[in-house]
Amino acid sequence: MVLGRILEPEVMDTWEDAVEYDGMDFADVNTAFAERALKLGPSEGILLDAGTGTARIPILMVQRRSALRIWAVDLSENMLKIGGKNIEEAGVGQSIKLRKVDAKTLPYPDRYFDMVISNSIVHHLSDPLPFLKEVNRVTKPNGGILLRDLIRPLDVKSLEELTEKYTGDCSEYQKKLYRDSLHASFTLDEIRELIAKAGLTYVTVVQSSDRHWSAERPWKPGEDRRFRLPASY
Repeated sequence: MVLGRILEPEVMDTWEDAVEYDGMDFADVNTAFAERALKLGPSEGILLDAGTGTARIPILMVQRRSALRIWAVDLSENMLKIGGKNIEEAGVGQSIKLRKVDAKTLPYPDRYFDMVISNSIVHHLSDPLPFLKEVNRVTKPNGGILLRDLIRPLDVKSLEELTEKYTGDCSEYQKKLYRDSLHASFTLDEIRELIAKAGLTYVTVVQSSDRHWSAERPWKPGEDRRFRLPASY
């Protein structure tokens, strides 16, 4: 039987959830995401990190590229509290702004950001389309995009194998969080359909690991994609 999608709460807003999430070993995943974002993005400019969680990824990015300024937003007050502590300990408070914001209704002007990034927000949303449309609205025409999240496994056996593979040393509660996230995620075909419906152009959707999809668009200096043909991109 094909595994159906089971929603999890949109906001992980209990203190326990925030602490357990920040305590999970996502160092390799976060580093890979940050490095890919830096490769796709500008050397300087203003970026948006939607669903920043505890701000681990923007910290990694500004540590490697100090000219970046990152607006890091999330709906969870407790995630942001821990994120603020992480930013303070890393000494990068001048480069990262934290704010409680609903990514489905961003309070920013059209075509404002040089790049929009988001890691693991999509599976939290019952309908990601409003968020993806907001990404399209606030990103500059030449702006970069990197969205990444889990892929829903085909069946329960695959789900349990991935959970054990990546959370084998974690607590039972952390395993449950990861299992629930896999179950709430989308397939590649579902994500491609959502990206198209949102009007996001020049975005490539790929399977970027055995458990992740990525939607990518590189930043282009001084170019406006509205006047370029897809074949020349």
